[in-house]
Order: sequence, then C-alpha cells, then structure tokens
Amino acid sequence: MIYSEKVMDHFQNPRNVGVIQNADGVGQVGNPVCGDMMTFYIKVREDRLTDIKFQTFGCGAAIAVSSIVSEMAMGKTLEEALQITNEAVAEELGGLPKNKLHCSNLGADALHAAIEDYRKKQAAAPAKEAESASPGSDKCYCPYCEGPIEGMEEYCQKCQVELEECPRCGNLTRKGGDKCASCGAELHES
Repeated sequence: MIYSEKVMDHFQNPRNVGVIQNADGVGQVGNPVCGDMMTFYIKVREDRLTDIKFQTFGCGAAIAVSSIVSEMAMGKTLEEALQITNEAVAEELGGLPKNKLHCSNLGADALHAAIEDYRKKQAAAPAKEAESASPGSDKCYCPYCEGPIEGMEEYCQKCQVELEECPRCGNLTRKGGDKCASCGAELHES
C-alpha cells in the first residue's frame, strides 16, 4: 500500500488536532468494520467556519483525511463546506488506496454532521430566546452582554466569555477576572 507524500505529511503532521470547548457544532462518525472514529468540532461566525478541530482514532489514512478536511473547510461558509465530498478529499490528498477510500467518506461525513449539529442548535435557539424573554422569567443572563445563558452558566456563547460565580455576591462574572462585574469585589487576593 503506497501513500502519496501529502497523505504521509498530514498523517505525520496533522493540522487542527484537538477539541473546541463549547463548540458550536460537533459531529462524530465511525466505521465499525475498520474501527476508525472521527469527531469534528466547529466554531461558526456569520455563517462561516472560523475554527475546526478534530480527534481521530484510526489508521494513518483516517488521520490524514481528518487533517485535510479541516484545512479544506476552514474559513468556508457552511454551504461551501457541505460541498466537500469524499472524492474531493481523496483528490486533495493525491489519492488513497482503494481499501482506504472509506476514510475519505468518514472525514466529509463527520464535518457535515458537525454542521448539521450546529444548524439544529441554531433552530432551537429562537425558541429558547423567546422563552427567556417572557415577562417575569428568572433566567440567567450574562453580565457583559445581557444575553440569556440558561443551561450554560459557565460560558456565554454570545460574547465568548467564560463565567464563574462571585464568592461575595453570588452573581456571574468573568472567570479569572480581577473584579466582579456585579458588585465590584476583588476576586483574587494578591
């Protein structure tokens, strides 16, 4: 089995490996026959992929495919990223042996699954916002942007701030910050 130089490069030096905490979308696919598993994590801003990370358990071809898919999709709109096919992935890598072509399917499928996950979350978001805007609601709000953060008390996705509870007043404030956004108390002793 002979791999192209590009496959070997992406296998030995994979790009964008890792996990995105509080990812906007997560897609996981696997092939039980060969045991390859791929998980893609995406961040989306204004309908464009601004960050992509992956974790892959599998052969060298699976790792190379994940790496190249992450590069191919970075910076693209969601629609453009959905156009990435297994054929395009294999072609971008300079070809794959026949018995490894399924890996290119997995890479494109994992990316597409992450995008679909993001879209499902976005479709559910307006319903949550309407619910949180109802009069008399006691939902939790970010102290920086006033956005609702119900169910995500440790992170505001709207303004991208990690939050923690102030030991003095109990309200949310920036994690690692010097002063509480609500009561102004010093958070960390010098």
